[in-house]
Amino acid sequence: MGFKDTFKTVTKAVTDAVETAKHNARDAASEAQHHAAARAEAEKRSGDSLSPAEQARSLATEVREEALAKVDSVRQEIRKNL
Repeated sequence: MGFKDTFKTVTKAVTDAVETAKHNARDAASEAQHHAAARAEAEKRSGDSLSPAEQARSLATEVREEALAKVDSVRQEIRKNL
């Protein structure tokens, strides 16, 4: 294996590591946003100002946001275990 091949291999490894870090950071930020949105929905339901239909929509939104946060978390775990 010559210098050029070694250089290409090292360059690809570094590029892959940077891309992985970039994707993990993006997923972590997205996960945090989804958790914050879920907490906001839970807070919204803590008062008596919502009708039962609005409470149901709020609960559905909270569940959806938590599921989306979990998806982002799983993406990071998959990348970590590759």
